[in-house]
Formats: sequence, structure tokens, C-alpha cells
Amino acid sequence: MVLLVIDTQKGITDERLYEFERFRQNIKCLIDEARRNQVEVVYVRHDDGPGTGFSLGDDEFDIYEEFAPQGNERIFDKTVNNAFHATTGLLDYLSGKGEKTMLIVGLQTNFCIDATVKSGFEHGFELYIPEYANSTFDNEYMKKDVCYHYYNDFIWPERYAGCITMSDAVDMIRRNKRG
Repeated sequence: MVLLVIDTQKGITDERLYEFERFRQNIKCLIDEARRNQVEVVYVRHDDGPGTGFSLGDDEFDIYEEFAPQGNERIFDKTVNNAFHATTGLLDYLSGKGEKTMLIVGLQTNFCIDATVKSGFEHGFELYIPEYANSTFDNEYMKKDVCYHYYNDFIWPERYAGCITMSDAVDMIRRNKRG
């Protein structure tokens, strides 16, 4: 099992997000639990390209301080919404390790999380989405709370991923302890 933390970067990890405090606490809990139980934490960052303010070398590009990688935790960069796109190297990395199960958390629900969940499903991964461990902003078509529930309660469950409670996510991590 892997805990995949997507796009929790300084430039977008803030109070504008739906249920920000709950989201922040849940991700911190899952990262801490994964580390305690030797479950690998893998990070993905989105790069909008040079000059955008959201690219390698820009402060907003870095992972949010409270979720920051430690030691030899891997970081994969992407320029598209799908973390499994061939250009990231993530799919090859996980396939090489024989990993088939993962918890997916991060940003944003309706962009990179959705694209990664659907792609992961197509690649045969067993995916789980812990409650309130993904989030998004309001957009011109949908309020952030509606958007969150649309994907977590309607689109992903029983189609692409298991949408589970935090308690179930922590139990999964503990059952998959390595070492």
C-alpha cells in the first residue's frame, strides 16, 4: 500500500478550500500514521511551467509545510492533471514495486484527484479515497461543497474507488504495516 499525496502545494493549500481545517487535519493524520507504520508516502506536485509562479523554484510550488516530505520520500512532478501520465514516472515506479493498492489524498477534487482516480482505475489499481482528505475551491460552475460531494459521494464510489471513513483509512494503514 502507498499513501499518494497529490498537489498539496503552498500556493493552493489554504482557507479557500472546502472544509480546510478538516482536510488539513485528516491529511496530517494519514501521513503521520503511514510513517509510523512504514507505509510509503509518495508526493506529486503540479508544475504550470516557467514564469507562472507555480513551477520548480517558486515558493508556491513547494509542498505545504505541514505535509512536507521527510527523508527519502519520493516526489514526482507533473504538467498535466493525471499523476499517472507517462511523463511523471509514477506509474513505472509503483509497477516496479508491485504496488496495487493506494490511498489517494490531496488537491483538487475536480481536477488532479479526479483525473488520477480514473486513470488509476484504468491501470488496475485498488484505490481508496478517505473522507475529507481531498478538497477544492469554488468555480464558476459549482460551489466547492457541491463539487466535493459530487465526486466523493456520487462519481467515485462503486465506480472508480472506495470512498471510506478516516477510521477505515487508518485501519488500512495499520493492517498494511511493513517491517
